[in-house]
Amino acid sequence: MRDEAEWIALRNRNRDWLRPWEATAPPGTADAPVSFRTFIRKENSMWRARRSFPMVIEKDGRLVGRVTLGRIEWGAERGGSLGYWVSQDEAGHGIAPAAVVLMSEYAFGQGLHRIEVAIRPENSASLSVARKLDLREEGMRQSYLYIDGAWRDHRIFAATSAERRSGEWWTGVSSNVSG
Repeated sequence: MRDEAEWIALRNRNRDWLRPWEATAPPGTADAPVSFRTFIRKENSMWRARRSFPMVIEKDGRLVGRVTLGRIEWGAERGGSLGYWVSQDEAGHGIAPAAVVLMSEYAFGQGLHRIEVAIRPENSASLSVARKLDLREEGMRQSYLYIDGAWRDHRIFAATSAERRSGEWWTGVSSNVSG
């Protein structure tokens, strides 16, 4: 709760930067706005149920983004969908690839087998993250998520715990990022 003011300021500063990439509810189905306290309560509940692993990204003690593994399925699938964003003023400095690696390693360590990342074809920054991490591209999902006023296509990338080559991810990120 102590991060509320910083979180709200970060989101407000990056509203236009994130609009083309963040999923929203289609018209007529929008959820009512929630308070920060309700948002945190829901995130904590999903964490305890092991349905989502939401985390903030910090740099030098400041909030600069978010990485989440959501839509987690256990049982035979043992996978989830990974999403992330970094503030505009921190983009391009290797923070997103590092966050994806750390979240993936955490998820695999918790017993998940597969992570998936959905990226809009126009999102060159996120496509760069997928390339840096050598994520396997699996194809295109047509009209996959409602974003910025329309249903948008997404390229799907994935990695499994068997593919991760422990230790090599971080080395690859360190040698392939700028800043």
